[in-house]
Amino acid sequence: MTSHEPDPQTRALAAAVLELERHTAQGGWDAPVGVYALVRTARALNDNPEFGEQVGPEAVAAAGADPQHLTSIEQDGLPEAPNLEDLLAQLAWPETVDGAAIVVERIVVPPEAEVGMPEDPEEGVAYLMSHPERQDVRVAAGVLRGGESWCVLRSRANDDDAAVAGSPDAVPGLVHALAATLQ
Repeated sequence: MTSHEPDPQTRALAAAVLELERHTAQGGWDAPVGVYALVRTARALNDNPEFGEQVGPEAVAAAGADPQHLTSIEQDGLPEAPNLEDLLAQLAWPETVDGAAIVVERIVVPPEAEVGMPEDPEEGVAYLMSHPERQDVRVAAGVLRGGESWCVLRSRANDDDAAVAGSPDAVPGLVHALAATLQ
């Protein structure tokens, strides 16, 4: 294995995060924030054989082929929070959860666009929404307890599975905040 090739845990995480983003993309844009527990499929099947009925034969087969394979479990009933940072600060996972992932949409503007941005939060959002250089992006990020991370990004302007980019540190602040939920 070369130093540029991801380890098995990171490969499994990258596959799970990409699958989450693609699943979300099927529903179109303007989706709510999605938060997911990540569990090693093989271990979950060993602990609870009925889990196979929930995840289906493809996931069972994937776990047989790769012991690092991860299953994503969407979290319902998230606590109320005024922003993403506060939401993540309220989350904690039991030891049976191997990692966590999030899918969120954001507006991106060039740094110089912030010069004329109003200080009032509501006016600032309106300013960003109408900015001519605004880009909408969907970010899916995941982290494991071992410290591995992966992020994928899709822009609305290039809304195609082939145009989704990924790396371990594309959104470091989000990765850090998500990792803190596992401590």
